[in-house]
Amino acid sequence: MSLVVLLLCFGVIMGTSAHISLTAFTVASAAIAVWLLAFAIREAVGRHRG
Repeated sequence: MSLVVLLLCFGVIMGTSAHISLTAFTVASAAIAVWLLAFAIREAVGRHRG
């Protein structure tokens, strides 16, 4: 099930990236990457504490 959701999200992202400017796509990609990095750090700290 999660593979289906992943492929659906990938299709939506690729379709969107074809219709927006490269600058907007790069900014959105960077924002998502920062959010994922912050989430990973928060999870790692949470596991380390307890």
